[in-house]
Order: sequence, then structure tokens, then C-alpha cells
Amino acid sequence: MPRFLKKLFKYVLFFVLGFIGFVLLYLLSAWCLSRISVGKEAATTSDVIIYIKTNGVHTDIVVPVKNDQYNWSDEIKFANTHLRDTSHIRYLAMGWGDKGFYLQTPTWADLKFSVAFKAAFALSTTAIHATYYDTLREDSACKKILISKQQYSRLVTYITESFRHDSAGHAINIVTNANYGKADAFYEAKGKYNLFKTCNTWANTGLKKCGQKACLWTVFDTGIFLKYP
Repeated sequence: MPRFLKKLFKYVLFFVLGFIGFVLLYLLSAWCLSRISVGKEAATTSDVIIYIKTNGVHTDIVVPVKNDQYNWSDEIKFANTHLRDTSHIRYLAMGWGDKGFYLQTPTWADLKFSVAFKAAFALSTTAIHATYYDTLREDSACKKILISKQQYSRLVTYITESFRHDSAGHAINIVTNANYGKADAFYEAKGKYNLFKTCNTWANTGLKKCGQKACLWTVFDTGIFLKYP
């Protein structure tokens, strides 16, 4: 074998082994750190009901549309959805993530390498997906959490600060035909999605902000929901 081919083979082998090692270390770290729990704040009241909800991959934080502390529909407007009757709407689910994933990947079969690459390495922008619900059913994918008014105020601040706002201070609606249904809309968000900060990392941080059980760090939804059996 010519010398330059030996060198090329050596570099390719080094790259492949390095990549496999990185993936294994990443997955092991994600598994271990997601199993380490951040405890719930002690001695708090149960004033506000929130939920965490997963589709099996992605975690949303679900809040009441309106209470005496905050009215989400003032900013996350019903008019940005295709809802005709909003009289029975009670909940708003919000999740942060890569804008390309949200708008260009309605199913995993539609996933493009370019979208995944940009998302993994923080090369694209982010969005918040907001979905209204009239009812929620508690099950393994939807968990109810009771928090105090003070904790809810911190959660509201965390979520609202994740939105990008226009010069008038309003959340920026993304006008698109990529909506998943009649009750959802997309909004511009702050921050960069990457291998170490995913939609589930965002939701997990939200739980920490409002003093609830959470993972030390996670990129997957599994660790979060293990805290709420």
C-alpha cells in the first residue's frame, strides 16, 4: 500500500474511532446526569396547576391560559391559530426548539441531514411552539405538578424571556403553513439549539426555575419523566 494511502487510512480510522468515542461518551453522560435529581423546593403551597407533556421525544411545559397572575393569550394570541371557538380553551403548552426542526420536519421521515446538522451545531435559529388545549388527560406522557404562586411567577418569567420580542415588546409570531393542527402557532425564540441544549434541556431548566424536581442535566425527555412516576 502506498505511503499516502496508509496515512489517509490512519486519519480516517482515527476520525471514525474518535467520533464513536464521542457519541458513546455523550450518551453515557446524558444517561448518568439525567438520573441525578435536583430536589423540589420544600414547604411551598399548591396554588397553580401546571403540566409537563411529552410526545415521546420532546417535552412541553403546560400552563393555565389565564389566572389572576398572568394571561398568556394577551401575547400568544388565539388569532395566530386556526381555532374558531376558544371559549373552552384552558391550557397552553409551550416548547422551545430548533426552528428548522419545527418548520421543516413534520415527521421523522421528513428529516433532512442539513436540518439535523445545523441543529446539532447551533447553526440555525430557534422557535417556541405554542399549542392550546381545552382538556388534558394525565398519563405516563402528561404529568400534573402543583406549584405556588411565587414559583409560577418565576416560571412565567423564564418562559416569556425565552421569546424574542419586537420593538414594541410583543412576541414575534412566525407566519407559516407548517402548523401541526388548528390550535398551535410558532414564535421566534432566543438562544441556540445544540447537542447540549435541546428542547428537553429547556423544559428541565424551567422546572428548576420554579423549584420542581428535575434532572441535573438532560437532553432527552426520559430523565425528566422518571422524576414524576
